[in-house]
Amino acid sequence: MTEETLALTFTTTADDTGMRLDAYLAERIEGWSRSRLQRLIENEDVLVNDKPVKPSYKLHSGDEIEVDLVEAQAARFEPENIPLDIVFEDEFLAVINKPAGMVVHPGAGVQSGTLANAIAYHFEFEQTEVKDDRSELRIGIVHRLDKDTSGLIVVAKNDEIHEALSEQFRSREVYKSYVALVHGSPDQNMGKIDAPIGRNKHNRLRMKVATHGRSALSLWKVRTRYAKFTLLDVEIKTGRTHQIRVHTAFINHPVVGDEIYNEGRDNTVADTNTRNAIASMPRFFLHAERLSFTHPKTQERAEFHPASATGIGQFSGFVIAGTQIPPTHPADLLEAGARGHGGGRSAGASANAVMAQGSRSVRQSRKSRAAARRPPLLKSRKGYSQRIESNQRFVMIVAKFLN
Repeated sequence: MTEETLALTFTTTADDTGMRLDAYLAERIEGWSRSRLQRLIENEDVLVNDKPVKPSYKLHSGDEIEVDLVEAQAARFEPENIPLDIVFEDEFLAVINKPAGMVVHPGAGVQSGTLANAIAYHFEFEQTEVKDDRSELRIGIVHRLDKDTSGLIVVAKNDEIHEALSEQFRSREVYKSYVALVHGSPDQNMGKIDAPIGRNKHNRLRMKVATHGRSALSLWKVRTRYAKFTLLDVEIKTGRTHQIRVHTAFINHPVVGDEIYNEGRDNTVADTNTRNAIASMPRFFLHAERLSFTHPKTQERAEFHPASATGIGQFSGFVIAGTQIPPTHPADLLEAGARGHGGGRSAGASANAVMAQGSRSVRQSRKSRAAARRPPLLKSRKGYSQRIESNQRFVMIVAKFLN
């Protein structure tokens, strides 16, 4: 469950038989209008007996209703002067690069330090009276990111723009792509994960692939392979809670640093330096890198992919440079990876030492290939991590990421 989502459950009685689902929820969930609840139902954030239904669904006695109150806003909160990385801004909307560790909306137990608090200050959103006579800040955050996921998020500056952008998200017209570092090496270079996601009934903080969950579709493509890890580009067609984290774990390639879903995989990394580097990270390796939508006013396609981004953006930019190489040739991968990382000087002395050690190994492998078609250090293409340890370069990447 994200910090921006509150899960509620209801069990209907005989007195509720025949009542519309949206009306039933509107009577029981304070501060949520019937129209907002209808959108939740249409987005499959409401399940009845583990299945998505329509807002007009007529209830039966004993129905089990599960509701995820996505982005449930606090009734009132204070604008706060929190620095923002604003990628784009005009009079209608803004695109922000959210840092890891920042909650999007105030909610249960979190009333300050959120992205909404910062936006209210920087864009001077005003307090307005809403229909239920409660005063609230109408913050136009259109979609959500988990607390420890960094990256791009779009903010609408008025209700018209908010509704237009929300409709694009509902109709899947928005392009959202993430970069994720995962454990292992997928057999293919690209693929899709079409698996519904529901809440884990044994642990309400977790989601899981579930037969009767909400539909969820992720498209992935290998960007770079390392000895024990793979950097993926992941496009999501839906926006389910923890979608990428659940889907990559489902195919046995969980996100590095994700303690909730990788089932202790971080602790199984053989190389001590690499394992310690992962353990020292305050977050997991997932960043919302690309965002594209149609500007509601200009009707032009707007695309955002910052050259440098906070936190993992620095990591991803560092990895990308010079490392686009065929994944089927491990010796070439090692050399090209070393060349691509040769310019990284801000990762600290320990990272530079690792880089130097990797470069020496590469020079040695070149000499070996001069005498034989396959260097003796590489016993097979499947076992190319035997002695030329690209995990060492991964330690350097982590160091760069943490700076």
